[in-house]
Amino acid sequence: MRILHILNDIRELGNGIINVAVDLACSQAEQGYEVSVASAGGEYEALLAKYGVKHFYLDQQRRPMQLWQAAHRYRQIIQTVQPDIVHAHMMTGVVLARLFRLNCSYILVSTVHNEFQASSILMGIADRVIAVSHAVASSMAKRGVPQNKLRVVHNGTIGSPRLRRFHTTDIPALHRPAITTVAGMTERKGIADLIAAFIQIAPRFPMAHLYLVGDGFDMAKFRQQAQASVVGDRIHFEGFQPNPVRYLHSTDVFVLASRREPFGLVLAEAREVGCAIVASNVDGIPEALDQGEAGILVPPLDQRAIATALQTLLEQPQELCHWQQQAQRNLDWLSVNRMSRETLGVYREVVGVPQGLPG
Repeated sequence: MRILHILNDIRELGNGIINVAVDLACSQAEQGYEVSVASAGGEYEALLAKYGVKHFYLDQQRRPMQLWQAAHRYRQIIQTVQPDIVHAHMMTGVVLARLFRLNCSYILVSTVHNEFQASSILMGIADRVIAVSHAVASSMAKRGVPQNKLRVVHNGTIGSPRLRRFHTTDIPALHRPAITTVAGMTERKGIADLIAAFIQIAPRFPMAHLYLVGDGFDMAKFRQQAQASVVGDRIHFEGFQPNPVRYLHSTDVFVLASRREPFGLVLAEAREVGCAIVASNVDGIPEALDQGEAGILVPPLDQRAIATALQTLLEQPQELCHWQQQAQRNLDWLSVNRMSRETLGVYREVVGVPQGLPG
């Protein structure tokens, strides 16, 4: 089976869509499939090459001249690769693959990562539509994507080929107890809610510090919020980190306060390390946390609820220990291997290859 993944780029910027697609491509190639990636390139080209994944340059910038050139380039790539499956992970790619399929016989598969974006409905033009959670699948069905097209394949990151090995000396020495989030510094990720919750509890726990790992266009606003508080010196903006798992190894409580979140790939990483987790009860997050068995779920946009959960964990060591242990239970299903296996199952189903037989 020949597989072509299409992305806007493969830069190492902490983008969950890129991370999932790169993991899939490497895993599929490792299993013996002929895998290619078309994108505008980036740091992950070297990793893909290591796994035998061919990369083809494809610039999909949404400007008339670039799109015309992209269409021409896409046809060239298809003629070279002759794929059985084209797997599009972003909107421009799925439109290109559908419009310029022409006489090619490939099957078009899309993965819906950010269904809250209005343009995500275009992912429904594929022959099969993979949703990263049941919550995303339900939302896409309500928006008109036929149920017989939809399949759920939860994200998985455990065992990712992207994750670099590091020594204990590479683990940052955070102030403890350390409360950490790894996320884009945007309103959608609930950063303002997390900062406000920390400001509420900080006077009660003078040794506690908050670490915000990530970058984003709302960073300046969040810095102002932190600096305006009396505990601003205990709120640390760490910026983008190529290997944020290092921070999780020094973290007591991991928080994902997202207001919308299709799944939350970082939750699998926090679970594997053994952080106690507090996260919003929204979209796919409950699925990533085994419906609250692996972490404390709080309502989105509820600063007081986040503060209460943090206070409980910091005041009661037995509760902190309990949730750290719970996070590490039932991890097998969060692996890249499982995600790859189920994705290949979707491919085989649609091309008519019996399950269990090589494609």
